[in-house]
Amino acid sequence: MDAFYASVEQRDDPALRGRPVVVAWRGKRSVVVAASYEARRYGVHSAMPALRAERLCPPAVFVPPDFVRYKAASRHIREIFARHTDLIEPLSLDEAYLDVTCNKAGLNFATEVARCIRRQIREELNLTASAGIASNKFLAKIASDWRKPDGQFVIRPEWAVAFLTPLPVRRIPGVGEVTQARLAQLGVETVGQLREQDVVLLERQFGCYGRRLHELAHGIDERAVDPDRPVKSISAEDTFDQDLPLTDLGPAIRQLAERAWVAAHKTPRIGRTVTLKLKTADFRILTRSYTPETPPSGCEELTRIALSLRERVRLPVVTRYRLVGVGLGNFADSALRTQQPELFEAIKTR
Repeated sequence: MDAFYASVEQRDDPALRGRPVVVAWRGKRSVVVAASYEARRYGVHSAMPALRAERLCPPAVFVPPDFVRYKAASRHIREIFARHTDLIEPLSLDEAYLDVTCNKAGLNFATEVARCIRRQIREELNLTASAGIASNKFLAKIASDWRKPDGQFVIRPEWAVAFLTPLPVRRIPGVGEVTQARLAQLGVETVGQLREQDVVLLERQFGCYGRRLHELAHGIDERAVDPDRPVKSISAEDTFDQDLPLTDLGPAIRQLAERAWVAAHKTPRIGRTVTLKLKTADFRILTRSYTPETPPSGCEELTRIALSLRERVRLPVVTRYRLVGVGLGNFADSALRTQQPELFEAIKTR
């Protein structure tokens, strides 16, 4: 979807159309949730501090997020997808992979399916969407950004290597600032240069992700579209009104652990790894994780582990933190929960 949250706001309030809209709560600690294309021309983008967005774009109209409406629109969009294929892998409220190799309408080309879906979204929701069409998920993801807004782009298999060669490595999904900097140290700035690197060297530098990078540089991505992709992690986080020292984060960690525990138990799977996320006053992000021998048995144990992870933070005591988060990851089958008591019972009866 194109600037989804901001577009929903402009659709529902005619006074916002054509104006730079920033979806965010106002306040010195708020961050931008979404920005309309009019606001993006000023350099505003999601995850940016709202105060900075206000400085970059003085005429911006700030609108608080309304996720009830966004989720309703997302459900309608998902219904449109389902008219064409059952192989739908959602990535978020506003993005999904679709496998249309065998589509329900019997259309001969994926480009036709994309045009049909985009037309139905426009007619039924008065919103625009962009599509990337390719032979695998990696290439389709890159293509989906190529003709935004309200466009579509095809990367044919025979074009893939030539298309990728001049792209900066940051265009590869998952390559953030840290990975980009480490690749730059190897003299790698483009996908073509990445392709020339020895896979053994990349694995030495990046572990198993090194081989993944090598494959993507060649346009290889064997992942199937998975409609039942399991939850990888669940977390809750909060930004403070004032920066706090590490020792004062206890109450917030307890509240966030409870929220994460409640959210995690809406899924039938069990999270095994507890993660504490911190963001310093200068926006440095660090995480600390721990995987106990058995999954946390309750909210109290999750909270205890999250609190203990503070001891693994080695920054100076004067460091102040603007955000804290608690998460559960490394999910396993829920059968583990029922198997564990049986194991203990067997031990007791011997």
